[in-house]
Order: sequence, then structure tokens, then C-alpha cells
Amino acid sequence: MTPLLSVVSRVLLRVTAMCAVAGVAVVGPRRLYAAAGNLIPYVREARTEFATLLVVLLVSAFGRDTLQTVSEVAGLRLTGTIYAMEGGFVAWIQSTFASPRLTLFFSSVYVFGYTFLLVFPFIAYAALPESTTLKRVVVAYGLNYAIGLVVYTTVLAYGPRNVMPDAVTPLLYTFEPTYQTLVAEVNENTNVFPSLHTSLSVTVALFAVRTREEYPGWTAIACPLAAAVVVATMYLGIHWLTDVVGGTLLAVGCVSLSSRFVEPDGADGEGDGNASPPGDAPSSPRHEEDPTR
Repeated sequence: MTPLLSVVSRVLLRVTAMCAVAGVAVVGPRRLYAAAGNLIPYVREARTEFATLLVVLLVSAFGRDTLQTVSEVAGLRLTGTIYAMEGGFVAWIQSTFASPRLTLFFSSVYVFGYTFLLVFPFIAYAALPESTTLKRVVVAYGLNYAIGLVVYTTVLAYGPRNVMPDAVTPLLYTFEPTYQTLVAEVNENTNVFPSLHTSLSVTVALFAVRTREEYPGWTAIACPLAAAVVVATMYLGIHWLTDVVGGTLLAVGCVSLSSRFVEPDGADGEGDGNASPPGDAPSSPRHEEDPTR
């Protein structure tokens, strides 16, 4: 088994297990049953949103080398500006707090926790009695990736581990070298501003807060886990504080825009109902009150 296949297999197994446990504990067996029935109709309703997200991901995957070349030729070189603004902040984090246990924790959060954050909303929001939240999540993901791709192309900046190799250690790779094979497949050294790990994690946390009445347990999980991902990006020497701030602002903007782009179910004048309480199967997957309003 190749190193890449080994890492991908581990991620799939652990994230699947995490989703299964969270599904039972957070969503509840009855709502999980409802999610199975809602999934196909909801995906059909959100086919435009899913198709757009897929196109953005494909452009990112197959056009990465070309866009990287454009960035190297014409991109704004902001590494020096970022370093001048915050100096050795990331180096200070590592020199002050780095330990084998924290490295194990933040490496696991960065790889497994982050993937779980991105995947679980599809399960949780497919179990709601309306498709609005699921559509908004898909739109917010697409906006994050699309805007991030544009900024990565127009801004050329290297992370702290590349700028200060004597002061900042790439702890993710020194702890588990095989992780580098996975990261290399989806990222470039210059894709640092904004931090998409930050923006997507904060996006999930914001939606968790919006659906706290339906899933209080998910809010209690998503917010601390998203915060841990944000800290991990700096602790592991991957991102600057500037990248994290930019990613947070991007998340807030994408969540706000997703609410503008996706109208609530029933906004066309049809009657709304009250959402079922957590753990109860909804009577109908349509025309229920939007929990994010």
C-alpha cells in the first residue's frame, strides 16, 4: 500500500467512525432514519448548488498547477508584508507550547477533526425537516473554495515554516511524515492566505450556532473543534495569524452570502410548520420552519 493510500484509508476509517458516533449521539436514531429518506430529494433540490461546488473543486484540483504558475508570475508577493506585521508570533507559539502530546493532539485535529467537521453537516442537516440549511452549507463551502482559489492565484505568500525554517518546525510532518503526501495532493506551499482550514472550520461552527436549538450537542462539539483547528494551523507552523484572521473574515462573509443566495423553504408563500425536536422523525421533509432564521 502506498503512503498516500495508507493515509487516505486511515482518514476514511476514522472519520466514518466519528460520524457514526456523532450521528447517533447528536442527531439520534430516528432522525438518522429520516435523513436516509430526505437525502436523495434534498440533493435533487440542491443539484445546482452541489454542481457548482463540484465545478469549483474540479477547477482547484486540475487547474492548480496552472493557477500556481499564474500566481508565481503575476501574483502580489505579500510574504514580507505578513512577516513585517506579525514577526515571530508563530515561532513564539511553538517555542512556548510545543510538546509531544500537543503535537499529537493538533496533528489529529488538523487531519481527522477538520475532515469530520466538513463531512458531518451533510448528515446532520439532511435530517432536518427542510433543505434550506443543507443548501446554505453547500453554497458556503463553494464560496469559500472559489474565493480562496481567486485569492491564492492573486496573492503569492509562503507560510512561516518556509520563511523561518530555523524558528518554525513543520510539526505535522515531523510527527507523521506520511501526512505530507496527503497535504501535497490538495495544497501548495503558497496557498496560505487566507487559511481555508480556518475559513471552512469557522463556517461549520457558525452554522452549528445557527442550528443550536435543533442540535445543541453539535454546537458543543463543532465550536471547540473549529477553534482547535484554527490554533492547529499556527501551532503546526502551517499558517500565519494573518491567514487565520483572513480565513475567519472569509467564513463570516460566506455564511452571510449563503443566507442571501438561498431562500428559506416555504418562502414562496407556502405554509411553514414547526421543526421537530431533536431525536424525533419529522412528519414531512418539506415546508418546515427554517432553523437558521
